[in-house]
Amino acid sequence: MAYASSDQGDDAPLAVKILIAGGFGVGKTTMVGAVSEVAPLRTEEYLTHASVGVDDLDGVSGKSTTTVALDFGRITINRDLVLYLFGTPGQERFWFMWNDLVHGAMGAVVLVDTRRLDVSFASIDFFESRGIPFVVGVNCFHGVKDRTPEEIRKALDLDPQVPLVLCDARDRTAARDVLLALIDHLLAARPRTAPHPVA
Repeated sequence: MAYASSDQGDDAPLAVKILIAGGFGVGKTTMVGAVSEVAPLRTEEYLTHASVGVDDLDGVSGKSTTTVALDFGRITINRDLVLYLFGTPGQERFWFMWNDLVHGAMGAVVLVDTRRLDVSFASIDFFESRGIPFVVGVNCFHGVKDRTPEEIRKALDLDPQVPLVLCDARDRTAARDVLLALIDHLLAARPRTAPHPVA
């Protein structure tokens, strides 16, 4: 659901809620921080011994923190459109929060890591089952592009109409381009109204 504050008059920009989702350690917090024009709200906590055997650190052994609620940021696309970004927690034990975070969202970015594509299957299933438009952002860690877009699309079993964008979640321009791809996708998916007949 998109909304604009009516008390600011007709010139108020349209505010759109977007989710940044994906598995544990794929770069969601990094992306929100890279693209947000305000200091992002983060709810990161240090991983402790209690998470051993619970959180799968395979492929992200250097990770020391985790999002326990959400990340929040904002980016102004133009004078008519502002995106509010909500980064979801990645671990399975926090997935119950997604049902609340998704309320009012117009669309989502699912970030994936080609080294661990399996951790993003649940995110894709979540948005597909709810009919929420999304794009896939392939976070190329350290600039490594070890698979072609076609290989990634096949591995994720993506519908042909779902956009897939290679990016570096640390880079503001690259993160912005993923969001713009989502906006284009949302606009293309809008139902077209038939023109009114001329009297």
